[in-house]
Amino acid sequence: MGFVKPHLLPVRFIATRFFIPYSLRSHTISYHRFSSLSSPLSRTTLLSTTRAKFQLRRVVTNGLLLRNVVSPRSFMASSSLAAAAAFQEETSSKAYGSEQIQVLEGLDPVRKRPGMYIGSTGLRGLHHLVYEILDNAIDEAQAGFASKIDVVLLPDNSVSISDNGRGIPTDMHPATKKSSLETVLTVLHAGGKFGGSSSGYSVSGGLHGVGLSVVNALSEALEITVWRDGMEFRQKYSRGKPVTNLTSQLLPAELSARRGTHIRFWPDTEVFTTSIEFDYSTIEVRVRELAFLNPKVTITLRKEDVNPEKTQHKEYCFAGGLLEYVKWLNTNHTPLHETVGFTKEVEGMTVDVALQWCSDAYSDTVIGYANSIKTVDGGTHIDGMKASLTRTLNNLGKKSKIIKEKDISLSGEHVREGLACVISVKVPNPEFEGQTKTRLGNPEVRKVVDQSVQEYLTEYLELHPDVLDLILSKSLTALKAALAMKRARELVRQKSVLKSSSLPGKLADCSATDPAECEIFIVEGDSAGGSAKQGRDRRFQAILPLRGKILNIERRDEAAMYKNEEIQNLIVALGLGVKGEDFKKEALRYHKIIIMTDADVDGAHIRTLLLTFFYRYQKALFDEGCIYVGVPPLYKVERGKQVYYCYDEAELKSLQSNFPSNASYNIQRFKGLGEMMPLQLWETTMDPEKRMLKKLVVEDAAQANMVFSSLMGARVDVRKELITKAASMIDFDQLDI
Repeated sequence: MGFVKPHLLPVRFIATRFFIPYSLRSHTISYHRFSSLSSPLSRTTLLSTTRAKFQLRRVVTNGLLLRNVVSPRSFMASSSLAAAAAFQEETSSKAYGSEQIQVLEGLDPVRKRPGMYIGSTGLRGLHHLVYEILDNAIDEAQAGFASKIDVVLLPDNSVSISDNGRGIPTDMHPATKKSSLETVLTVLHAGGKFGGSSSGYSVSGGLHGVGLSVVNALSEALEITVWRDGMEFRQKYSRGKPVTNLTSQLLPAELSARRGTHIRFWPDTEVFTTSIEFDYSTIEVRVRELAFLNPKVTITLRKEDVNPEKTQHKEYCFAGGLLEYVKWLNTNHTPLHETVGFTKEVEGMTVDVALQWCSDAYSDTVIGYANSIKTVDGGTHIDGMKASLTRTLNNLGKKSKIIKEKDISLSGEHVREGLACVISVKVPNPEFEGQTKTRLGNPEVRKVVDQSVQEYLTEYLELHPDVLDLILSKSLTALKAALAMKRARELVRQKSVLKSSSLPGKLADCSATDPAECEIFIVEGDSAGGSAKQGRDRRFQAILPLRGKILNIERRDEAAMYKNEEIQNLIVALGLGVKGEDFKKEALRYHKIIIMTDADVDGAHIRTLLLTFFYRYQKALFDEGCIYVGVPPLYKVERGKQVYYCYDEAELKSLQSNFPSNASYNIQRFKGLGEMMPLQLWETTMDPEKRMLKKLVVEDAAQANMVFSSLMGARVDVRKELITKAASMIDFDQLDI
């Protein structure tokens, strides 16, 4: 069995679009299109083969499994001449002189190492191209020169983005002796956002001067149109190089005042490991965020389709800014008070904050932005805001005598329970980590945010003591609940409920003891569990069958959760510990948790219940990359002695098109894992070299939180609205009804 190099390719579930939360973006870990089993392996051969694979699991470099390519027998049979040639080749490969020093010029570094600039060559990197151009347009808006931005996803998988800003300069650049337009498109670190008196922007999200040139380098084709000074300028590029000269023409008198930039690009299929297909919902999230952050800008998003009825179009403009953002975040909750917020300029920085507590929310949602760039890993602005909230509410609580005990001090976790907060800072010289800008590092920002939040909250809450009473009452309730839970945990430990050494009876554990090498399959029912137990490699694969659908913990309290037998089995089997405790990855019994359910609606529901449990019970599992979804094949195609497995309808059609027109073959549609023989289940879904896995990570915590509360919460009207909106994206021929 040959090793298949991992790829980041898109995988979709048939008839499960309603059940997989969008914000848990998935990435394929290993992909194998068709498995041709012309000579089925015996069980003995299978076990010996998997044993060899398991021993090689440690020898992995950049996703490539290292193997011995010359066997001892063939080596001894080779001639001395061949041995000498091999030795000479090995010696030359180890040579290291001036000939081995490469100099990458122009945009070659981007094409050589695209992941350094866009994060990955999968779906995430593909959409990052759109964000780079979109952020440039937003920078024009933040500078006060643009008020409208249009984003269009076209049927040929290209994207066009236009704005009514000043337009990229087109005159000759003194340093490069090329037009300024060609300079910013073909030269790394060329742009107008480096700060100082010569900068074209006082505040911007772009810092390195690489965004537009990176998009150009990674595009098979790019067309740009600029309107400025009563002229229209056009130029075309391919893979970072101009293919036409910059042309210009005079605009008609009625359009002479037109200005702005229009860019259309086609991502390069040679660069991206995923199919080139932009997801409307993914880009919609970013567009909506930018509209909230920039209340004076109107952003339209349109996805055109060859079928006009499937065209999608939305316009975003939120005059209320962050206040409307927080209201949107709390759509499914009951607020304790009206949304409050402020905007303040200090030392050249702008701090914009909006927040609101809700009575029926028991976790916090804190989202940070710096120069309209989402800082998913936090930063000094988030740290300053959290510290100020905790200190200010403790001081006001003791001053107002609401917190009576001198020894009681509310922690940040208790203060922020039920809080939805968005903070946006605009910093002239931000310090981000890397080109993808996931964390803000400016130390001076923390002090400014801390003082600004303290001053505003103190003034507001002193003028509104009723709001202070409600917030502190909720915080004190959270503290009391935490203390009660702590006592309950101690009691649980004493009774050895969670710390028991006995594992669930249905768990078929593996023999390996290193969690990094171990993986557990959570399967649906005893039938699938039986096949999985027989087909697995018992040295590093464990199986835990579930009995039906687990408890929906979104609607139940912790007491009910701990009483549920299936939940208890999951906690003990995985080594999750008790909810609320600090997550320790080393305490996990398996570092790869794989959900493997049937390819039908019930399987999708069970999968969503499990995802809800993991997200609410221990969200860090997603952050650490421990949660996966196994993708079993949907079809088995038999043609004579050959057997093929297809993972979706497209693969089935592709396979059928390769058969002769008069070919005779049989197609079986798998409904459940229990229908597969153990050998089939291993070869299609469990074999690390052939299987397809989806790794689930949370890219947008706010969106994920909203999707979980909408899908799994108690409000039927919200869930109905969500499903109705998503119905247009479903291929009804694929529904399992």
